[in-house]
Amino acid sequence: MGQIETDCSNTLLLSGNEAIARGAWEAGVRLGSGYPGTPSSEILPALKELGAVYCEWSVNEKVALEVAAGASIAGARALVTMKHVGVNVAADPLFTLSYTGVEGGIVIISADDPSMHSSQNEQDNRNYARAAKVPMLEPADSQEARDFTMRGFEISEQFDVPVLVRPVTRVCHSDGLVEVGERQEVELRGEMEKQPEKFVMVPGHARRRRVVMAERTRRLIEFAEQTDLNREEAGDGEIGIIAAGVAYQYAREAFPRASFLKLGLVWPLPPERIRRFAESVERLYVVEELDPFLTTEILAMGVEVEEVGAGFRIGELTPDRVRQMIAGETPPDTESDEDLPPRPPTLCPGCPHRSPFVALRKLKAFVTGDIGCYTLGTLPPLQALHTCLCMGAGINEAHGIQKIRGHEAPVVAVIGDSTFTHSGITGLANIAYNAGVSTVVILDNRTTAMTGGQVHPGVGETLSGMPGRELDFVKLSRAIGIEDVRVVDPYDMAATEQALREAMDNPEPSVVIVRRACVLQARERRPAPELDLEKCIHCGQCIRIGCPALSDASGEGEKTLPQIDRALCTGCTMCVQVCPVDALVVPEAEEGDA
Repeated sequence: MGQIETDCSNTLLLSGNEAIARGAWEAGVRLGSGYPGTPSSEILPALKELGAVYCEWSVNEKVALEVAAGASIAGARALVTMKHVGVNVAADPLFTLSYTGVEGGIVIISADDPSMHSSQNEQDNRNYARAAKVPMLEPADSQEARDFTMRGFEISEQFDVPVLVRPVTRVCHSDGLVEVGERQEVELRGEMEKQPEKFVMVPGHARRRRVVMAERTRRLIEFAEQTDLNREEAGDGEIGIIAAGVAYQYAREAFPRASFLKLGLVWPLPPERIRRFAESVERLYVVEELDPFLTTEILAMGVEVEEVGAGFRIGELTPDRVRQMIAGETPPDTESDEDLPPRPPTLCPGCPHRSPFVALRKLKAFVTGDIGCYTLGTLPPLQALHTCLCMGAGINEAHGIQKIRGHEAPVVAVIGDSTFTHSGITGLANIAYNAGVSTVVILDNRTTAMTGGQVHPGVGETLSGMPGRELDFVKLSRAIGIEDVRVVDPYDMAATEQALREAMDNPEPSVVIVRRACVLQARERRPAPELDLEKCIHCGQCIRIGCPALSDASGEGEKTLPQIDRALCTGCTMCVQVCPVDALVVPEAEEGDA
């Protein structure tokens, strides 16, 4: 966040996420809420760093949007941040907020992730704008990320509607020069009025607000026809391209002489403007990533668009892929990584999640998983996680499996501490209420590790720096109705395995809390083990825990010969504990060692 500065009227080098934060700050936002998720995670910390704004990591995206709705009712502008799948969680309030409208402006960041760099799906959230009937802006670079965020608040208040802004990974994480200005101190929008006909969506009120929505959409289309958020760029007229966001950047590079209709407002679209542009060019193409969202809308207007291969609807575009698309070529099945060395993702050296996966593999458990670092437990050599659907799903999947298979099925749900507070509590309550028998393992590494180490209710710290009450997982589990609750240190592998075995054998529901701080957060490092070659039987047990600090130096086809990378090793001793012949030895601490 070093690029964020509060001195004004200058140009800064900002990532798209930092530029969004800057735009919200300059727009006079008073509240920022969200849940961390790549590629959106850096926005709220950057906004907090700028000052003058209350910022919080809410327990999930639904809560974040509802907090922002409250701030809006209070008359303040509010920013809500999440990644694309987070909008699924927030969809319940989003669709009805479109009915109620706003007081202070609300901008919702939906950071989409084409090519799934850090996501479990590749959904196109432009569809949410159309379905919820809310306007969506799509920035193409850091400058537009700042500008469109600011414009989003103006549109929100002008049209009485929340506004979606959709940056994608390449915009969120790319740096660009951004002209910035001063913060507007926006006054609260009058006194808080009691307006049940606007904010209480009982059917009678909602029916009237539905008519208001239809009229608002008509006015938004008129706005789309005139706004400078959409712009025409004249070219030679042979090829015309309609594009938005980062796809515009790729198309501009690939076809610098083409004519462009560059859309900043991607819903609703301006029909007459599109028709006029289509008439001005010989051939019209729509260049867009993922779904044929713009294409479908434009075809429905009766405008002819050149067809492109269906293969271009998968994954990110590049200038080369745009050239292939317009040339009518078939895209390759996969992107070529021939020149890149393999870099399989893996749990960090000393990661506390490794120990329970080693134990669950040994116990032959069927493990229903969740979203987090621990999802990597599915990869070789651990291969000890067997489902991953969405945030919180693992607990509910385990319950469903055991309602069919009974307690004899060795099913265990694993979930991280932040994910448990996000959407795991309700699943655990459901197990208790519906006489379930599942074992739930809470992998408590005291942070939201996968998205960069953000705080959450389980650690008792808040993003804003205010003291928070730490959520006690033991008391919570027992209050829900789980009597068998255990806490273990994953660095004690025997105790971890014993706790899991006993919990799985219990005919009642159980919770095992595996607690040790993330090794990156704790920065804990102890001496690396030493290998006694005379004792080593080359069995490979130490290699099979999947630690990046351990490798096989024997060569293919020979007996395993462990090799320890002392630069990576954190001294967690898991390899020492799994060695059946004590060939790995922890060196004695020298005088003065911690």
